[in-house]
Amino acid sequence: MDDAATMGHAETAAWDRRGLPAWTYHSDALTELEKTTLFRTHWQIACHISDVPEPGDYLTFDAVGDRALILRGRDGVLRAFHNICRHRGSRVAVGERGRCGSAVVCPFHGWVFNLDGTLRGAARPESFPALDRVEWGLLPLEMEIWNGLVFVRFAPGPQPPVAEILAPFAEEIGQYRSETMVPSGPIWSDQSPVNWKSVRDVDNEGYHVAMAHPALQDLYGHDYVDEPMVAGANRSVGRFEREGRRRWSVRAYVRLSAPRPHLPEAQHQSWPYWGLFPNTVIAATPESLQFYQEFPISTSQTQLRGAVYRYGDETRQERAARYLASRIDRETVEEDIQLTIWSNEAMASPAFTGFFLSDLEQGLRSHHEHLRAILPVMTLEAAPAEADMATTNARLGAA
Repeated sequence: MDDAATMGHAETAAWDRRGLPAWTYHSDALTELEKTTLFRTHWQIACHISDVPEPGDYLTFDAVGDRALILRGRDGVLRAFHNICRHRGSRVAVGERGRCGSAVVCPFHGWVFNLDGTLRGAARPESFPALDRVEWGLLPLEMEIWNGLVFVRFAPGPQPPVAEILAPFAEEIGQYRSETMVPSGPIWSDQSPVNWKSVRDVDNEGYHVAMAHPALQDLYGHDYVDEPMVAGANRSVGRFEREGRRRWSVRAYVRLSAPRPHLPEAQHQSWPYWGLFPNTVIAATPESLQFYQEFPISTSQTQLRGAVYRYGDETRQERAARYLASRIDRETVEEDIQLTIWSNEAMASPAFTGFFLSDLEQGLRSHHEHLRAILPVMTLEAAPAEADMATTNARLGAA
C-alpha cells in the first residue's frame, strides 16, 4: 500500500471515530430543527396502558411545545388527542393525570367533548353556526400500543410502526409480559442543564461503566455489551453472576432477584436495554420494566421523563429486589448527570477538538450516524449562520 493510500485510510478511520461537531450542542437554530424533524415526527412513549385503567381516566404528556392527551373511552378503548380545545386552544385536560367522568370539559369556556373526542357541545351554542361533532372534535394523535406501552407521534414522520422498528427484539421483550404490569409509582419528570444530545451520548455507551458506575460495574460490568443502532433501534445488555459481588446493595439484589417462571433462563440474570431513535430507552430487570426519555426544552435545558412498572401480583421478595435495583439505578443516574454536565461544558470550549470514539462506543457512533442522516447539516465541521440553518440542511438533504 502506498503512502497516499495509507493516509486516505487513516483519514477515513479518523472520520469514522468522530462524533458530532461541538457546535451542534449549542446552536439554537439546530435545536428548533431537532424539535421539528426528530421529536415531533418520531414515536414517543406517553405511558403504559395501566396508567389509564378506567373509562374517563386520562393522562397528559407535554414535549417540545406539543401537548398530548391519553384518554380511556366509555367503550374501554384508549385514544390519543392533542390536548387543545378547538375553540381557543386551551388545555382541555388539566394536570398530569385525572378522571373526567363521562366527558371532558374545557376549563376556559366550557366546551364539552365526549370521551371518544367528538364535540358534545359548545357553551352558548346559539352564538356559533352549526358545529360538526367530528370536525370540531379533539384532534386525534397517531397512537400505537406495543407490549402495553402507549406510543404517540405528534406529526407524520419517516418512522414505520413501532412494532416494525422493534421487531428484532419483539420476542425478547415479549418474554417479560409487560402488558400485564402495573405502575410502581407515578411517571417522573426532571430537568437537566445540558443539551439533550449530551444525555443520550452518555447513555448510549457502556465504555464508561467500569470507571464511572461502581454499582453497575459490580453488578454486570464484566459482561456488558453495546450493540449498534440499526434502522432506529439498538440493544445493550448486562448479565450478572450470583457470587463475588462487593457492594452490599448489589450482593443483596442478586441474592433476592427471583425471576418469574415465564422468563426463559437467559433472562434470569440479565438487565437488557432497548433503544428507540432518537431519545427513548426501554429497560428490564427480572422484576420490572421501565422506560426513560429526554426532550429538548432549549439548547441548554433538557426534560428527563420515565416510569417503572411491576407485576401486579409482586411478591415481597420481588418488591425488595426491585427496591434494590432502583437504588442501583438511582446511583447510576446521579453519576450520569454529572458526566453529561462535564461533556456538555466541553462543547463550548475551543480547547475541545471533538470526539474520538472507541470501538466500544458503537452505540453512540451509530446514533450520531442516524442523526446525520436526518439532519445532514450535522455533517458540517463549522456551523452555518443561525439564520441559514434550515435552508442549509434542506440543501444538503436534497444533494
